[in-house]
Amino acid sequence: MSSASSDPVDRVADRTDRAFRDRPLVTGVWAGLVGTAVMTLFRLPVARSLPPTGAFWEQYAGGDPDALGPAFLLHFLYGAGGGVAFAPVARALRGRGLTTALAVGVLYGLVLSVFGTRVVLTRLLGMDLDYDEAVVFHAGHVVYGLTVGIWFGTREPHEG
Repeated sequence: MSSASSDPVDRVADRTDRAFRDRPLVTGVWAGLVGTAVMTLFRLPVARSLPPTGAFWEQYAGGDPDALGPAFLLHFLYGAGGGVAFAPVARALRGRGLTTALAVGVLYGLVLSVFGTRVVLTRLLGMDLDYDEAVVFHAGHVVYGLTVGIWFGTREPHEG
């Protein structure tokens, strides 16, 4: 039976842990990008529409609201920023366990979602989501928060 250190999965996990440990901004960027990818994969088939960043692109840059590139680029930039903004929270949670990181990540996703609907969509874009759209919007941000919380929680240093 081979030791855990010769297991390829363990070697990759060890390398990943070393790359992220004590680098919260790098961890935040990756957490935000992965969270945005997961949220987008959840949202697209359910909502059957681009993220609201397309409307933002149209209103503030004069671009085509249906342009996939700018809509997704902005969406992923916002997501990366959200991951970086979570880094100090994750740092404060260190040592409290994965369940805590996950729960706080969900709360964080909901805070981002409420901010998104009240400030970005309503005030900046003049959009009013119907009930079903709002449910999908909030659920997508819960998925984002779960992913970001888990990403940080699984990159926390472990006692060896």
